[in-house]
This record gives sequence, C-alpha cells and structure tokens, in this order.
Amino acid sequence: MSIRSVSVLSIVAAIAILSVSPVRAQGDPDPDDARIVQRFFETALVEAESYHLLDTLCNDIGPRLSGSQGAARAIVWTKSVMERYGFDRVYLQDVMVPHWERGDRQTARIEPSASGDRDDLSLLAIGGSVATPEGGITAPVLEVQSLDEVVELGEDAVRGKIVFYNRAFDHRNITTGAGYGGAVDQRTRGASRAAQYGAVAVVIRSVTSSFDDHPHTGTLIYADTLPRIPAGALGMDSADRLAARLKADPDTRLHLNMNNVWHPDAPSHNVVGELIGSDFPDTYITVGGHIDSWDVGHGAHDDGAGCMHSIGAVRLFQKLGIRPRHTLRAVMFINEENGTRGGKRYAEIAVEEGEKHLFAIESDAGGFTPRGIGVNAADSTIEKMRSWLPLFNPNTIGYIRKGGGGVDIRPLHNATGTPMAGLITDSQRMFDVHHSPKDVFESVNRREMELGTASLGAFLYLVDRYGL
Repeated sequence: MSIRSVSVLSIVAAIAILSVSPVRAQGDPDPDDARIVQRFFETALVEAESYHLLDTLCNDIGPRLSGSQGAARAIVWTKSVMERYGFDRVYLQDVMVPHWERGDRQTARIEPSASGDRDDLSLLAIGGSVATPEGGITAPVLEVQSLDEVVELGEDAVRGKIVFYNRAFDHRNITTGAGYGGAVDQRTRGASRAAQYGAVAVVIRSVTSSFDDHPHTGTLIYADTLPRIPAGALGMDSADRLAARLKADPDTRLHLNMNNVWHPDAPSHNVVGELIGSDFPDTYITVGGHIDSWDVGHGAHDDGAGCMHSIGAVRLFQKLGIRPRHTLRAVMFINEENGTRGGKRYAEIAVEEGEKHLFAIESDAGGFTPRGIGVNAADSTIEKMRSWLPLFNPNTIGYIRKGGGGVDIRPLHNATGTPMAGLITDSQRMFDVHHSPKDVFESVNRREMELGTASLGAFLYLVDRYGL
C-alpha cells in the first residue's frame, strides 16, 4: 500500500470519527467538570460538615461582637478547626478592634397620658450608642420620616426632643436588600443629624422586613464634630404603638434608659487557613466571611454561615482529593459589623507583602438557598464565568451578574484591583432575622446551608482550574 493510499484512508477514517463523535462547542461544560461539580454537592449535602460546624459556633460559642470574649473564643476555635483539617498553613493576622458592650438596661417607655396609660416598648440600643444619663432621659417625641425632614423642621422643632425616625422598610422591593438600603440611613446617621439640631436622643423603627416586636440592632456612625446622643431601635409593633400614641397626643413623652459602655480598642485577629497551590503557590484565591457578629442571637446567618461556607468550601477540595493549582485561602475576617478593620488590615498586609491575588469571593448573605454570584470584574471575565452555568443545577447558581463583592474584600479590591464577587442567596428571610435575637442556629436549614457551601466550593474549583 502506497503512502498516498494510507493518507487518504487516514483522512476518511478521521472524517468518519468526527461524524459520530460529539464535538463540544466553546463554553459547553466539560463532562469531567460536570461530574466534579456534582461531587461537591453530593459530599456537602450528605456529610453536612459546614452545618455541624455552625452548630458548634452558635451553640457552644454564641454571639461574637468585636473585642468580646465570644469573639476571642471563636478565633481560637476556627483556627483549631482548620488545623485539625490539616490545612497546609493556618495563622492569625493581628488587628486592633473597637470594643463596645451593651449594658443590662435597655428600656423605652411611653410616659402616662392624662388618662394614666403607660406603655413599655421593645428596645435595643443601636450598636455603638452612648448611654443615657444615670436614671435615663424623659422628653417629648418628634416623629419624622427622614434625615432631610429633621433639617426642614430645624432647631426650633427638634431641640430638647427625642427624634423618632419612623420610615419603614419598603416592601415593594422583591430584592429585600433594596428595602434595607432604603431605610438604614436612619440607623447609621440619624443620631448625628438629630444632634445637629439639638435633639437629646433618637429611636428608630427597626430596619427589618419582619412583622413582630423583635428590635434589630446594627452599627451607628457618629459625626466627630457633633454631640453623641443615645440611640435605640424599636420593634415593629412598638414603633406602631408609639406612632399611634403620637397621633392621638402630639405631646407624648418617652423615657429611655440604656447603660452601654465604650472600652479602649482591643487586640484581635483575622484567621487564615490555606491549601497551597500546586502550580501557582504564590497566587491567592480568597474566600471568606466575618467571624464577628452582633451581641444578640447567635450570629448564625450573619455571618456564621458565611464563615462555615468558606472553611467548608476549601475543606471539600480535601475531601474530594483535589489539589488546587492556586493557593486557596479561607479567611475569617474580624470586625465587619462595627468597623471593618479586619478587611482593611487584610488588604494592608497584601499590599505590604506584595501578594498576588487572582480572585476574592465573600459569603455574607446568610445560610439561605444560593441563587447566583455577583461579580465585580471585567466583562470578559463575567462572560467566561457564565459559560460555567450549565455545570450547576439552576436551583443553586442560576445566574452570574455584574456587580458584587463584600464589605471585607472590598479594601483588597480597591487596593490591588483584585476581581471580587459575592455569593447571592434567597434574600426573602434575611432581614427578618438580621441583627436581631432571632438570628439563631435553629433558623438555618441544613440543606440550604450545604447548598451554599457546595456552590462556593464548585465555583472556586472552576476559577482555580480555568483562571479569569
């Protein structure tokens, strides 16, 4: 047989093979990747390791406000978990954090009217609030709907009053984060705006989507140039009762009594665990959540779930026998709730050490069913990531949208340009429990929690394998 005859036969055979073998189009999932992604989900759902870790964090350690003993115990424990798992490197990053403690007195009372009616309201001090004077404050109440209304009413109307910010969470929004964002300025900046015009204290309608009488706390930002006045949040039912009383009697007076305490800054830590990359050991992919929480409830969804998602996602690489190409870092950031110093310090160290970060992703949307990923990166990167969507069950990661990240990884993004992303979960119940005594372990569903862990793990696998 001649060489020419062999060449013709080879060409014919190749054509025959192509005619019966499927050709994978660009962007179609690799069958091997599909099987590996499926294993991430199967392992997480069956073994539920993240969920069991969250149980320990919530029920054995509990709330973890920066500077507290709870936060210190959580730092020691998360470090020991990653060491026990055999992560290649586990270490602490030193961070100085603010230290505020809620006192044992948090009372709000509508003073008796002419008919003798008195009403005790459900109150939580807003995080960082100063205390009332010994014995409390009693003053007339001025109801407003916005910070701008305080300015419009001016000093004559505001001076000597307790300002009651009564703008409600906007329930017209399907995405609950928009409702939260539309009302939260009353909590963060309402006290200083009222103090500017002579108010003696403020109370707010809690920033929540729930319909009950559990108040929700959160951070308060005082302006350095203005007096610091006490600030508290009322449960929804209590806010309704106060508004009704004011409508019936505009001269209604309110009594507040809180004994919160500010302490000097305290030493604390970010906790970092790494799996060293086989090909690019000096290039990092960060996944993280914040280990601190408010001092009410367990901080289960905010953000115990995100921390256990992050440890669990890296742990799945170990359990599936996958050595990452880049170094994976699980980071438990400290002080997201009332200062963001952990995220800032992480970025500072990255710059000081000249670290190269390929990507950073944060889980801080609760342990609810995952829905998608929000990405802050080049359009070409987002399109590449969207080609991975067929690998995921649409009941998990169903979309990848432009715009996303997180409070703790934003300083890294701003300092180094590292692309960042955030896990998006079903938000409908998040602001029912957020920053409240209801944010407890029992509010977390095991399957929903593990779907989040697996989604993060599988997404990290694809970023690690294919890059950006």
